[in-house]
Amino acid sequence: MGRLGTAYLRCIQAIGRRLPYGTNVFDREWDVLVVLDACRADALRDVAPDVAFLGDVGTVRSVGSSSSEWLENTFGGREETARTVMVTGNTWTDRYLDSESFAALDEVWKYAWDDESGTVPAAAITDRAVAAARERDADRLVVHYMQPHHPFVPDPLAGDGGMARTGDRSSDANPWVSLRRGDVSRERVWDAYCANLRYALGEVETLVENVDGRIVVTADHGNLFGEWGLYGHPMHTPISALLAVPWAETTGTDRGTHTPALDPPEPLPVSRVYGAETDRERLAALGYL
Repeated sequence: MGRLGTAYLRCIQAIGRRLPYGTNVFDREWDVLVVLDACRADALRDVAPDVAFLGDVGTVRSVGSSSSEWLENTFGGREETARTVMVTGNTWTDRYLDSESFAALDEVWKYAWDDESGTVPAAAITDRAVAAARERDADRLVVHYMQPHHPFVPDPLAGDGGMARTGDRSSDANPWVSLRRGDVSRERVWDAYCANLRYALGEVETLVENVDGRIVVTADHGNLFGEWGLYGHPMHTPISALLAVPWAETTGTDRGTHTPALDPPEPLPVSRVYGAETDRERLAALGYL
């Protein structure tokens, strides 16, 4: 993005910092909150007819246009977190959440990262979420999948460097930079993005069949495909494609059809788990790769 484009975005963000944002999810009713990272409402509506457990897909206004903003605005200062278990693949949790304020915070990205695909396998999130639902005594469970956020696991795009693994800013090797530059078509990126969403929903279906309660499928934020001349999901950006996130409700029943395979290792410093061949071999042995 050139100087003019950066200045344009900064002007929008200056306005966004002063605008009231949306509804905190804790102010709504649910037992299990499934968060699909960077999922647009129109994308979920597109694939919903092919997903048995999904009915109508409505929208709710998010409290952030990026993961870091959503985490801070959703969980910061909320007493409900003390009775909430969170299972997450999102790397921003290390910076924006206090693990001591939750009944349990399972940061799956710290031990189940797949270095080759550049993200956390959706199946690893499902495993830990099912285990948490069965083992933990808590009022609410938050399950944060990294898909459909790039990288697009079933249909990867050339030049996609994957997700930032430490909560740092993503590199220029991502689909949104390629799309902005005209190196790839919108249709190509949209198809890969929706394929990644279907990949995640396959795991959500397993989750729905192995947990009890009222389940909501939503997103932390959406993703820009050129709206207002912008791409991705910058912070403090009050654009509908980012803030109007999906909200779909269903009911889960634990039928005992899935036995979690993944148990977390002893906590390790983040620098010791990234790219470790032993971790990759372990994930492959468990069937995630």
